[in-house]
Amino acid sequence: MIDELQVSNIALIREATLAPSPRFTVLTGETGAGKTALLSACRLLMGARADKTLVREGAESATAAGRFFRGDEETVVIRRLSADGRSRVSVNGHMAAVGELAQLVAPAIDLCGQHDQQQLTDVARHQALFDGWAHEELAEALQGYEHAWEQRQQAQAALSRLTSAAQQSEAAIAQARADRDRIEAVDPLDDEYDDLLGRTQRAEHAEALMAAAQAAHGALAEEGGALDALNSAIFALDGAAAADGALADFAKPLKEAVFLAEDAARDIARYREDLDFNPEEMALLQSRLQELQALMRLFGPTLADVNMRRREAQQLLESIDCSDELVEKAKLQLNAANSALSEAGRVLSAARHGQKGTFERQINDVLEQLEMKGAQLECQMVPLPFEQWTANGPDAIEFLFSPGKSLTPRPLARIASGGELSRVMLALKVVMGQADPVETLVFDEIDAGVGGATAHALGRLLAQLAETHQVIVVTHLAQVAAFADTHYVVEKTDGDAPETLMRPVTDAARIQEVARLLSGSHTATSLAHAEELLASAQQER
Repeated sequence: MIDELQVSNIALIREATLAPSPRFTVLTGETGAGKTALLSACRLLMGARADKTLVREGAESATAAGRFFRGDEETVVIRRLSADGRSRVSVNGHMAAVGELAQLVAPAIDLCGQHDQQQLTDVARHQALFDGWAHEELAEALQGYEHAWEQRQQAQAALSRLTSAAQQSEAAIAQARADRDRIEAVDPLDDEYDDLLGRTQRAEHAEALMAAAQAAHGALAEEGGALDALNSAIFALDGAAAADGALADFAKPLKEAVFLAEDAARDIARYREDLDFNPEEMALLQSRLQELQALMRLFGPTLADVNMRRREAQQLLESIDCSDELVEKAKLQLNAANSALSEAGRVLSAARHGQKGTFERQINDVLEQLEMKGAQLECQMVPLPFEQWTANGPDAIEFLFSPGKSLTPRPLARIASGGELSRVMLALKVVMGQADPVETLVFDEIDAGVGGATAHALGRLLAQLAETHQVIVVTHLAQVAAFADTHYVVEKTDGDAPETLMRPVTDAARIQEVARLLSGSHTATSLAHAEELLASAQQER
């Protein structure tokens, strides 16, 4: 949802701010006042290509800034366009690429105007629109098809892997066998190397370690060693403590030191006894270490990598050894997956055709309310050959349009005018309601060629749409403006350097603007008519 738009130096706008209602907002003003400049700013924030002609004449740069909400998540986007055509983007205060806007902002906004690439002109999106409308009725069939499609993709991938393995070159097979045999001859464990390295280093330095342990034990426990010295000091202090008790305090830490030294002496003796200098064992450890290091150089850097290469080679050789049997089994599994997908596709296609008539009827009922002179929308579903099925289903779905009941429906994007496209989009959005994932709809030129009772119906439908979407409409129709929650007037100043100004109107100012839209004047009659129209529209909502 658009919370606020700020525009600087775009077209004739020097500074303008739009704070649209979460529901229904209209922009009105004289032709050429600059209403569509705001839509240009919106396009820039959606990631449209920068056009330096948008920069106001005499200005160095133009800026479009917007604050958007999706649920409770706030996003602030700023796009600056320099007069030389360079464009800079920031999102929440950080630099960003223009392409990010197409993913971040554009999916939440539909610009429905004559010159916009709408969902309706993109045939690839028609299926998603139809399925979104019928999501409750199609949910089970779609889920079944998606599961069958995934199973079929997995079966196809498995067969491809086996077929590819069977076609491996003799050199690759020989290399795999040599790698497997070399690794299996050593049969390393993933965590063996560090332990072996430590054991080897101890074995290599066994004599020096034993000498060090012997020297340390002697210094502590042999006659005249540290323990004797400590015990002599303790005996002297304890003997004199009767004369001065302070000496007993000096003896306490020395007694603790004796306990620690005795423990250390026992541990060192045990370590010395456990040292066993065995030249043969050391040779075996060194040999094993060299074997592991050789494998790690070839297939490493770790033993886990070495064993992964062993498994890969073994899998390749097993697939070659059993290739015929495995390929036949994979073919059977693929055939079963194809059969399941075919059935799931039949169920999905039947479910879609079951909803097709209701979809067309609802859309065309809305078009009839808009008095589009017999215009009809048709949802064409063409079954695809099995090999052309996609993750979306077995049908190609396209919306066809006929301006009159006696005319042959043709692709919507080729035959409908901009105004007709906007009104078909309105009908589609009204029918989809909350199933439509797009939050904000911006309509321009939707009132082209509309007047009288049709104008009133158009305003009522837009108000109905605003129950499930944020709706922003550029309009010349008083009947549409009367239904809005928020009303902005766009005006252009006089003079040699005109500017576009925008202001929200309420109460008396809004009555005056609606009167202008009705008759172009502010007579007592037009003001009374405007007040009555506003009151009537608000009662209908």
